[in-house]
Amino acid sequence: MNTQLCAIRIETLGCRLNQAEAESFAALCTDAGFSIYTDHVDYAAYAVENHSTVRQNIVVSVSDGVDMMQTGTGNGASVRKLSSAAPVRLYSVLSPQQTVLCFVNTCTVTGKAEQKARRLIRLLVKTHPYAIILVTGCYAQLEAAEIEALHPYVLAFPGQQKDLLTAIPEYLAELVRSSAYFDTPFFLSALRTYLTDLLHNGLTDKTQRYKSVENQHGDNIRGKQLFALSSPHFLFHSRALLKIQDGCNDACAYCRIRIARGKSVSLPAAEVLDRLRRIEETGIPELTLTGVNLSQYRSEAGDFADILKLILENSTMRIRISSLYPDRIDEALIPLLAHPQVCPHFHLSIQSGSDTVLKTMHRDYKRATVYRAVSELRRVKDNPFIGVDIITGFPGETEEDFKETYGMCRELNFAGIHAFPFSARPGTDAWKMQPKVPERIAGQRVKQLNELAEMQAAAYIQAWNGKLVYGVTEAPRNGHQNVITENYLSLPLSEASLQIDNDLRGGEYIQVRVRGKDAALTEIISRPRQTCQVVV
Repeated sequence: MNTQLCAIRIETLGCRLNQAEAESFAALCTDAGFSIYTDHVDYAAYAVENHSTVRQNIVVSVSDGVDMMQTGTGNGASVRKLSSAAPVRLYSVLSPQQTVLCFVNTCTVTGKAEQKARRLIRLLVKTHPYAIILVTGCYAQLEAAEIEALHPYVLAFPGQQKDLLTAIPEYLAELVRSSAYFDTPFFLSALRTYLTDLLHNGLTDKTQRYKSVENQHGDNIRGKQLFALSSPHFLFHSRALLKIQDGCNDACAYCRIRIARGKSVSLPAAEVLDRLRRIEETGIPELTLTGVNLSQYRSEAGDFADILKLILENSTMRIRISSLYPDRIDEALIPLLAHPQVCPHFHLSIQSGSDTVLKTMHRDYKRATVYRAVSELRRVKDNPFIGVDIITGFPGETEEDFKETYGMCRELNFAGIHAFPFSARPGTDAWKMQPKVPERIAGQRVKQLNELAEMQAAAYIQAWNGKLVYGVTEAPRNGHQNVITENYLSLPLSEASLQIDNDLRGGEYIQVRVRGKDAALTEIISRPRQTCQVVV
């Protein structure tokens, strides 16, 4: 069998950490010769080919109110020479029946997240009747038997050992190449045996390149391969993701992620810089640092502030920080967040605005800490996008407690509020906590916060109307294209902008003027030096 005639489907649920790991697995699959299945026929994504195709140098010039493209030099407008590879569409013309493996990276943060995973798995079984469904991630770490009971073709692999899956694409490719046809029961049995062997014996010596640093106990055997799933190439994202930390040492009363992922481990600083360099060489303009709890990053360089300082000293990329605890916005970190390379977008994991609830949740900060953090962020950045997580209906949360949370969200005018009702998770302290808040009440509180979030998000966009911002283009979809700005506005590019350069791809670093609910292109600054792999 020809691997190019066999597709692998990648599905990711949950956090950016899962997205980063799934991207790496997808890159390994394409390296092994497989097609990546997608049902979006105009889905554009980018992977480096061995030989780049370089198009002519062009100059894109855009003046205020007048859109034009020139060859050579222009007058009056900002002009930059560009040299980039010709775009190639990534899409799959293979039928769903030609999918041999579905890779599902799961989440267990709430009961609904697990329900969503089960629903997705059943859909994949129905859509790809001959495929093996390989499920990993936090849900698979904790409930493997429950997952495998969904269908005979489903395999669950522990999330804490998911980096062992780096060997799977090449092993599966060898099976495919040595077979005349895809016999699902045979391939399933072979893959199950191989996975069992991996769990018992690990990878070969040549693949064991990195050791992580455990925060309190030095060399960490468990984390030895925890960062193996890493790639400088991204099929599904126009902005890069770099995982530098995993696990968590806290014991928040509601959180099951810490149980699924274990104690905090960190990628050594030297390896962080090496991976950063390889990503930057592809021409990707922006990178998001990801981890379960970046505040707990520790390495030979020091803590999170120290690694961020090293990154800023050794890279010219725009840096976005996935999430921080409010108490981590301290004297060491604040000056670094003021750096022009750091995107003016911050996500704070605050969960509640009530000191009583925060204490019950085992969160090590108070309401006043959030106010101080937001004040500092707005001092060092001009009107940054600040988003937060909020849990409503935590056991014992009174109406007064919720009013404190709602009042804080209104007073601090968060541009983004991710509110969700409390979900009791097995194995956590909150599982048996009393008194329970009725689901109806928790749902009403979520609704109130969502309504507030809509108003504040609209006001935030309006505050930027008419202003110039930098951003990165997303891949075109159905004739439309969005830009994600430095301050985390997701805006469609205007039709006039697309006519300026109808060759815009994902991952282009541009400047735009915010115009209400869309954006007008004013300058193309750089293009990625990578080209697309055609998936057939």
